[in-house]
Amino acid sequence: MPATSAQSGKTQSGTTQSGTPAKPVIPTVTALSGTSAEPVIPNVTALSGAPAVQEAPREMTTAVLRGWRRRCPNCGSGPMLRGYLKVRDTCPVCGEALHHHRADDGPPYLTLLIVGHIIGPGMLWAYMTWEPDPFTFMAIFMVASVALSLFFLPRLKGVMVGVQWASRMGGFGRGSAATDLGS
Repeated sequence: MPATSAQSGKTQSGTTQSGTPAKPVIPTVTALSGTSAEPVIPNVTALSGAPAVQEAPREMTTAVLRGWRRRCPNCGSGPMLRGYLKVRDTCPVCGEALHHHRADDGPPYLTLLIVGHIIGPGMLWAYMTWEPDPFTFMAIFMVASVALSLFFLPRLKGVMVGVQWASRMGGFGRGSAATDLGS
């Protein structure tokens, strides 16, 4: 027989000793003022000022692919970037606010990770196959490293913004997109 709690008579399997389903236990915060030990249940709507609204899910794969193409994660047709790496404040096509992104050091880190995993084995293979002159070897792989980095960096920044948009991170989920419920 499963162990029971002495206070409630509930078993660990979620049923009472009589076999009926137990009511779910709501975690509470105990008030520490004075000698009173009454449980206090936090009111989420009172803390935020408005009841929570269920928002429609955003497709992660679509947002990531649109980010890779450096397009707006919401509509897929507006350009996400202004210049090489500067993210636009809003999409010129659908008006989606894009200024919420916090890509920071993510895209350079991922770029370094990917380019390093491409160039490293390539250097080993080229050296073992042809044994080139060191200056030729350095010139070829330095140019290749810079070219790959310049290719991947804006695309990975778009991917990071797309992931943040689809996950509603950092302000992207506050009813700003036309696809959000309640807007």
